[in-house]
Amino acid sequence: MKVVTFGELMLRLAPEGYYRFLQAEKFGATFGGGEANVAVSLANYGVDAAFVTKLPAHDMGQAAVNSLRKFGVDTSKIVRGGKRVGIYFVEKGASQRPSKVIYDRAGSAIAECSESDFDFDKILCGVNWFHFTGITPALSDNAYKACLKACEVAKRNGVTVSCDLNYRKNLWSREDAKKKMTSLMKYVDVCIANEEDAKDVFGIEAENTDITSGKISHDGYKSVAKKLKDAFGFKYVAITLRESISASDNNWAAMLYDGKDYFFSKKYPVHIVDRVGGGDSFGAGLIYSMLNKFEPQKTIEFAVAASALKHSIEGDFNLVSVDEVNKLAGGDGSGRVQR
Repeated sequence: MKVVTFGELMLRLAPEGYYRFLQAEKFGATFGGGEANVAVSLANYGVDAAFVTKLPAHDMGQAAVNSLRKFGVDTSKIVRGGKRVGIYFVEKGASQRPSKVIYDRAGSAIAECSESDFDFDKILCGVNWFHFTGITPALSDNAYKACLKACEVAKRNGVTVSCDLNYRKNLWSREDAKKKMTSLMKYVDVCIANEEDAKDVFGIEAENTDITSGKISHDGYKSVAKKLKDAFGFKYVAITLRESISASDNNWAAMLYDGKDYFFSKKYPVHIVDRVGGGDSFGAGLIYSMLNKFEPQKTIEFAVAASALKHSIEGDFNLVSVDEVNKLAGGDGSGRVQR
């Protein structure tokens, strides 16, 4: 099975531990980005996963490429060019203080790409699955056009397409997001969203739900999933359900809708080490499960367990194995030392 993901890989700069930006005298440097995070997870599960982007030919661009190579991601389709790698800064929250992200990604190589940079007919030849998020078309008109071209080629070649809506208000307006994402949705088979995305992008809101207080209504999200499927004809809609108790502690679950039935996972109380990449790890778990033709209930349980584990891992990448995910999904959440 071959999977291709397309998006931006950024340099992540973060203070040590729980230091605030204003306190920090040094920052740890790693790499991450929505679609790259998915590719790393899938490679760790043994899937032939390739990541496509554009990165500068200088040493920082090469460092970004190397960050994926060491986990087995195919980087041969990455285009080299442009002047800069996008950067984002992360300040980890704790207790009642939320995490904070500051982006410095304007003018990055992928944002200034052109549609002609990517030969998607070649890139997607022999591929089973193509994945992107709502972040990529938000980067620039050119990135949107490249994403649209990839979706067109994927659909023409019978490739399954998944999209995580991932609305980012700092990148585009709701109006622009709705217009461009609507044009992309007709190519999508599997739609992934969280408790806010459907509302922010398409105006579809769950009833009896208050994400600020952490109150989640299962019936409300059944309605959201059905409205999304009815509007765009998705084969599947998956929605993550995060109950935020504080920045340190969440309850984590998800739902999968196949057009007929709704499948809810078990709920995990997670004590957060690093929540960045949590949604991406869920998406990767979903893709892996569907590629392996798991039954819907097993699919959603695997994806949620994978994501619950990600919350315990520093950095963007979910560095867990299929066996570790299966153990948690099977009920072993004790955290006892493995000897």
